[in-house]
Amino acid sequence: MLKSSCVYAIFKKILRAVFYALADSGFLNWISDKTLIKMQYKFKIGKNLDISSPKTFNEKIQWLKLYGNLQNYSHLVDKYEVRKYIAETIGEEYLIPLIGVWDRFDDIDFEELPNQFALKCTHDSGSVIICTNKSAFNIKETKNKLNKCLKRNFYYPTREPQYKNIKPRIIGEKYMVDESGIELMDYKIFCFNGEPKIIQVNYNRNIDHRLNFYDTEWNYISIQLKPHLTDPTKLIDKPNNLDKMLTLAKTLSKNYPFVRVDFYSINDKIYFGELTFTPNAGYKEFEPEEFGVQLGNLMKSIPYKEFM
Repeated sequence: MLKSSCVYAIFKKILRAVFYALADSGFLNWISDKTLIKMQYKFKIGKNLDISSPKTFNEKIQWLKLYGNLQNYSHLVDKYEVRKYIAETIGEEYLIPLIGVWDRFDDIDFEELPNQFALKCTHDSGSVIICTNKSAFNIKETKNKLNKCLKRNFYYPTREPQYKNIKPRIIGEKYMVDESGIELMDYKIFCFNGEPKIIQVNYNRNIDHRLNFYDTEWNYISIQLKPHLTDPTKLIDKPNNLDKMLTLAKTLSKNYPFVRVDFYSINDKIYFGELTFTPNAGYKEFEPEEFGVQLGNLMKSIPYKEFM
């Protein structure tokens, strides 16, 4: 019995890997959004998706992907276009200095770039490349990665419609590091109907990436976003500018049932990171599970039902 259970677990793992490889490569683009999302939810969460009566945070994220008109938010998740919104809404002083924006990698003149910089695509996630020393920077490797990313439509693998119609480009921004001198701690504020509720802090990205969660009074919340680890013994000081961050997050999130507003803080100066309407595409679970239900309960303004 134990042997057959192990074989079944291995088979499921292989099947899941094949499924995601096919989705990522575009071979499943012909499948409808609803069908693919239900399949992915089953693979990732291990449960059937109840799209007509969603209760958990992840279920409601799936509902938003299907029926939340997220295609209207493309300008808010485009890493270049969102800068206009931020400048108009809270002020350009919160923007990381821009070095350039290019339609093609070959348009970048590396001779004109500073010694340190960050490059990333405007339409996806995970394409960030950091240069801390231009003389040791591998341009060929960077070109291969970014050109591959430019060809990818970030919508199709997980059906997040806000990414479907973004024009793929590359932007360069100033290299940023906080007062630690080695990293840039990330403060991700979960906002529901314009109200900040919890803060996810990402740290040790390049060493032992972990996530700690806090409430808006900076009390540690004992939860985990699997598979990432949390560390209750890690003392993360409450940012001196936390109240300002929360005020800015409230301003940026006031028109949306849910959005995660990301900030950085460097020597008490706040910089905008990004707006995320469907974190992790709604496929990472909270531990304990009850917390996912609690977060789902905060999304109250949406008339959840399955549209025909």
